Amino acid sequence: MGTMVISGTVVLVILGFGNHTWWLVAVALLFVYMQYGRGGTSASSPGGPSGGASGGTPGNYRAYRDRRDKQARWDRRYRRERPLESRRQSRERKG
Repeated sequence: MGTMVISGTVVLVILGFGNHTWWLVAVALLFVYMQYGRGGTSASSPGGPSGGASGGTPGNYRAYRDRRDKQARWDRRYRRERPLESRRQSRERKG
């Protein structure tokens, strides 16, 4: 996978001499590979957000728990600051 990304980047850089937009695409490709590729941390681990029962790292679950807690705090804050909107949304869900 890494060799395909490197060769694709080289091709995009070569194409970039004619059209500089290809250089931006090459940089975006490298960014995506570094973020989600083999070396980076991926949000979609094989065991799911909790890391699974088969040896998921505790850091993956901790990151998931932090995101979940942050979302819950934002939801509580939204309901506290906008009580009419939150009531309206709950009524719409009930039908």
